[in-house]
Amino acid sequence: MNNDPWRVKFRREDELVEQLQAQLLEAAERRGAALVEGLAELGTVYKVAKDVGKSYTATSNAIKKYRPEGRTTE
Repeated sequence: MNNDPWRVKFRREDELVEQLQAQLLEAAERRGAALVEGLAELGTVYKVAKDVGKSYTATSNAIKKYRPEGRTTE
């Protein structure tokens, strides 16, 4: 049984939340980069969204966020 004071428990869990948030951000960036690769392969956002089973809007937003500047392939 863990008898640590509540402050210690809070700090420990707060550190875990921060680590998980950082991992989530990194995963979202990798996921977005993969969608950009999918766009290069398949040619349209619609085809990428259909292939991965996500909505067009979510896929388009992720691609826009992670696409290198200057590329406009839709």
